[in-house]
Amino acid sequence: MNTVDEKNLTDYLAFAHHLADLSAAKIMPFFRNLSSVENKSDSSKFDPVTNADKNAEQVIRNEIAARWPDHDVRGEELGATSQGSEYCWLIDPIDGTRPFIMGMPAWGTLIALLKNGAPILGLMNQPFTRERFWSCENAALYRGTEGEREITTRACPRLGDAILSSNSPDLFATREDKERFDALSGQVRMRGFGGDCYAYCMLGAGHIDLVVESGLKAHDIAALIPIIERAGGCVTNWSGGSAAEGGAVVACGDPALRQQVFDILSG
Repeated sequence: MNTVDEKNLTDYLAFAHHLADLSAAKIMPFFRNLSSVENKSDSSKFDPVTNADKNAEQVIRNEIAARWPDHDVRGEELGATSQGSEYCWLIDPIDGTRPFIMGMPAWGTLIALLKNGAPILGLMNQPFTRERFWSCENAALYRGTEGEREITTRACPRLGDAILSSNSPDLFATREDKERFDALSGQVRMRGFGGDCYAYCMLGAGHIDLVVESGLKAHDIAALIPIIERAGGCVTNWSGGSAAEGGAVVACGDPALRQQVFDILSG
């Protein structure tokens, strides 16, 4: 198990908040004010990126290089820099670029700190709604316009009572993944699509019971894992292993749902 002493964790968390503030200042001038959108995919698939993504990641990377020059960095837009450190900052400057382009607030900046590959700290910042979710040593916290409070997942031991979220039925990695998702979603009380990182935070805050996706990258999920776990939930891949590197991911607000979900997703 990876551990980090309380003083260092406090320092790293304060730094993550600082990075969120810096990146928000780079992003917000572009929200609902975009002049261009690039497609970074070399195939027919549309994979958008904006100047807001690039500028936010660059300011984060610059700050990490100045404060923690011996730490590794991995970002969605600008790749990886390795110093051979046991610590790595994992950045998604705008998780939910599509809703960002559409002027919808279902996006956020994800900042994770990993130690030996395991997420030990996560933060999601939504600067338009002025909401922030993050993990500390033994809790998950939320700050919004009404103040700051601890968040927890809600009890939901029966799959038939669960509310399920997924980003889009078009984004499952394989046809088999989509078929398994359909089998699962046919047994829940309600399902909804969209939300990206915001849906995971709503799970952590007790408004959603399940988030199921596939085809994720590490930067899509690493920051959200410690938030959900500290709030009382669990995040794994569809086989029950670590989700830190992405892939097919399931997040349960109530761990009692986990085996019921695995039984269906395993086929």
